Amino acid sequence: MSRTYQSTVNNRQLKNRTSFRQSVRNSLTMAYRGLLKIKRTPEQLFDVTLQPIIFTLMFTYIFGGAISGDVKSYLPVIIPGILVQTVITTSIVTGVQLREDMDKGVFDRFKSLPIARIAPLAGALLADTIRYTIATVLTFTMGYIMGYRPEGGLGSVIIAGLIVIVCSWAISWIFAFFGVIARTASSVQGISMLVLFPMTFLSNAFVPVDTMPNWLQWFVKINPISHLVTAVRELANTGTAGWDLSISLIGAAVIVIIFAPLTVSAYMRRT
Repeated sequence: MSRTYQSTVNNRQLKNRTSFRQSVRNSLTMAYRGLLKIKRTPEQLFDVTLQPIIFTLMFTYIFGGAISGDVKSYLPVIIPGILVQTVITTSIVTGVQLREDMDKGVFDRFKSLPIARIAPLAGALLADTIRYTIATVLTFTMGYIMGYRPEGGLGSVIIAGLIVIVCSWAISWIFAFFGVIARTASSVQGISMLVLFPMTFLSNAFVPVDTMPNWLQWFVKINPISHLVTAVRELANTGTAGWDLSISLIGAAVIVIIFAPLTVSAYMRRT
């Protein structure tokens, strides 16, 4: 009896490992599909290529003199802010494209294939990290062209960029959940923008907190976006990692823990 039981357990473990490896392979294949979509329709990258350039130029030359006295002094403030604002906003595309694919019946066709059911969802989330990386590199490059010289060094800049990418990937689970449960892609975009724009503009991304009214400062100080912007500034400008970095990573982990199961559960029910 014990040998039969042990054999059953071993077979079940082997089946689970095989299923996990297949899920990973299928997810990577679907991520590659997402990259091919970008290659065939490069206009999908307009938001991550043009937005960092336009926003950096606009905010720097409009507000630089008024806030920091000159453009060069404002760059260490605005570049981390633009980076976080751009990459976080880009995460909305995950939910929008997911809803569009579901409306077109793409996921219905996937159900007829011998692949893990979770692969199309996981692949889409993985592929979008490329968009976050492009936006991150372009923002820092644009800042460098304009005269931004991060005193933290290249290593700290890379770490800061990775932190933003990780946090944006975590936030994309929220919008993926909206993409699964919403009825239309436009509603996903509308709800997402309604949530994100107040959070990004009511933060320390563009102006110092002490210049705001007292009644507004309390919200800005507890705003998760403010913590992420501060963490990026500390890493890029001084090469230090403070409490804000820990808060940002903990917040990203909490979001994934909450919304990943919710998204997967809703996705499984819909597909």
